[in-house]
Amino acid sequence: MAETQIEWTDSTWNPVAGCSIITAGCTHCYAMEMAKRLEAMGIEKYAGLTRKTGKRTVWNGVVREDQQALSIPYGWKKPRKIFVNSMSDLFHEDVSDAFILRVWRVMRETPRHNYQILTKRPERMAALVASRMGDVLPNVWLGTSIENSDVVSRIDYLRQAPAAIRFISFEPLIGSVGAVDLRDIHWAIVGGESGKSGRPIKEEWIDEIHSQCLTASTAFFFKQWGTWGKDNKRRSKKANGREYRGRTWDEMPVTTTDANVM
Repeated sequence: MAETQIEWTDSTWNPVAGCSIITAGCTHCYAMEMAKRLEAMGIEKYAGLTRKTGKRTVWNGVVREDQQALSIPYGWKKPRKIFVNSMSDLFHEDVSDAFILRVWRVMRETPRHNYQILTKRPERMAALVASRMGDVLPNVWLGTSIENSDVVSRIDYLRQAPAAIRFISFEPLIGSVGAVDLRDIHWAIVGGESGKSGRPIKEEWIDEIHSQCLTASTAFFFKQWGTWGKDNKRRSKKANGREYRGRTWDEMPVTTTDANVM
């Protein structure tokens, strides 16, 4: 699970497996089907994490801490950008504080890597990081997912989290997010939903985020159109591509150790 085709990272690291659906952005999460496939391949860590509902595979709420996975980043000698828990959420309510602290220790002891932590539960992340983690680690990026205007309040919790880099994944973008406050948010990833059940994305939704990134000096990364293209036609993700406003957008946040920490 280390290698990945995710455009904004180098590797994935999954010390937690399993999750729960909490908002509309979770409905077609790729990790649910992936967990089912990994279970079929005989990978014990992913056994019993999903169930069938009609034709869909969904999380069943089982969350598993993987102690053995904690050693993996130590073996990666070359610096990497590492997406933490692409198959789960580190701040899920069933992940213990003690285990999260062990994950933090690994990140502290491997400063050559940059760790990208993305959660749909930023309220717990902000509270725990502020109260238990001590000094801010310059190699740890904290982010939250926002799929539409219903969950923009997550930004306020993210802003409360002490971090060198704060970022938002507007993916899958399934509705307008409206006016959002990107103050102290260093990076925005935007992307449409992919897969056979992918929901449409509209260019005006991307436009409003891009415009606000320019105002806030937030780095802008356009990941994909997904299943529905700019012309609102359904194609493969690859066919629809990554071009927005006539170019690709691969901006990344500044990662110097003297980054402004708020």
